[in-house]
Amino acid sequence: MNKPLLSLLLGLAVALGSAGHATAEQEPTAQTKKTKRVPALRSKVYSQLAHAQGLADKGNVTEALEALDNVKRKKNSMNSYEIAMMHNFYAFILYQEEDYKGAADNFKEVIAQDVIPESLHMATLYSLAQLSMMQNDYVQTVAYIDQWMALNSKPNERAYVLKAQAYYQSKDYKNTLEAISTAINLADEKGQVPNENWLVLQRAAFYELKQPEKVVQVLERMVALYDKPEYWIQLSNMYGEVGREEEQLAIMETAFQRGFVTKHTDIKSLSQLYVFNQVPYKGAKLLEQGIKDGKIDENVDNLKFVAQSLTMAREDEKAIPVLTKAAELAENGDLYAQLGQTLLNLDRNKEAIAAIKKAQAKGDLTDLGTAKLVLGMAHFNLKEYVDSELAFEQAIDHKSSRRLANQWVKYVKSEKQNALQLANIAAQ
Repeated sequence: MNKPLLSLLLGLAVALGSAGHATAEQEPTAQTKKTKRVPALRSKVYSQLAHAQGLADKGNVTEALEALDNVKRKKNSMNSYEIAMMHNFYAFILYQEEDYKGAADNFKEVIAQDVIPESLHMATLYSLAQLSMMQNDYVQTVAYIDQWMALNSKPNERAYVLKAQAYYQSKDYKNTLEAISTAINLADEKGQVPNENWLVLQRAAFYELKQPEKVVQVLERMVALYDKPEYWIQLSNMYGEVGREEEQLAIMETAFQRGFVTKHTDIKSLSQLYVFNQVPYKGAKLLEQGIKDGKIDENVDNLKFVAQSLTMAREDEKAIPVLTKAAELAENGDLYAQLGQTLLNLDRNKEAIAAIKKAQAKGDLTDLGTAKLVLGMAHFNLKEYVDSELAFEQAIDHKSSRRLANQWVKYVKSEKQNALQLANIAAQ
């Protein structure tokens, strides 16, 4: 046993102390047992209890329990206070041995006695509340805490926290919030910083009650008080949930600058925030750096995001190598088709033609008609009218490109005829 009990129990014997691991402050109300006088703890009984205590302190738990059993055999000659103290000794020894059910059973015997000091009664109720919590009996935890509070004129913060924890485990989030908020308010009134876990519980209760604005308020306080990376990230996410996108980005960017954005999910989130807030170049470069650093997988989706972000930022030239790599990894030809479009925009027509051919070779294109349009335009730019006309005629077969393809076919035929006429004139 690593917790000496003698001084503690001696304090209880004169009704001044608090019981064992129950640390809650106690201020008895006027509801004390004044009608009956508490009998004395006789020295002969106390010496036998102290003997058992001494054995327990030396680690001789079996002998200590046997000594208490000897006392118990004389129970008929003992008064209520002596019986309560005997069970109190049993409870603490069993608690130290992690026999929580046995400890709880003996604590129940303590409060079952007719006349005991109010302080012992209150301390035992609190111990029973704690033991009930340890045994996942949340209803009984609340019941014991309520009994304890009824006898205490000034319940402290930790009692409300214990009650809140029991309610939360029972999924009673409304009462959880009431109890934990009371604990936090008591700390605030004393000018004390609330325990971090209390705010975690309050945040969780607000979240379960679908009150995101309140979750934001709690997280703002947690960031200010504890400045932990995860709270910055969570606050950013919650700003997004309540539609405060600018603050969402500002908090996330600050977290990044402070070195808090290290997980791949958070890096991707910040990249997406940049794009959403019309800063695509930053989003692209952040994710690209994450890929280089090995924090982000170099897969099709991530490469595609980088390339598209660069394109949005009008950095087509920088998008080309990224899009090429993504197209090589892709299972279908869509990204090669997108690469062809980007190359066409840069007037890199031969490369655009090559990209579209690779798109067709990979197959399974989402929009083959548009790919044919790109192919036709690239050939046209190179004055390859026959190939251009063929590509546009093929594009007519697809609904998505039919109208534009028909226009192009007419235009290509006209330009082809003009070119032929010019050639004939030049030949004369």
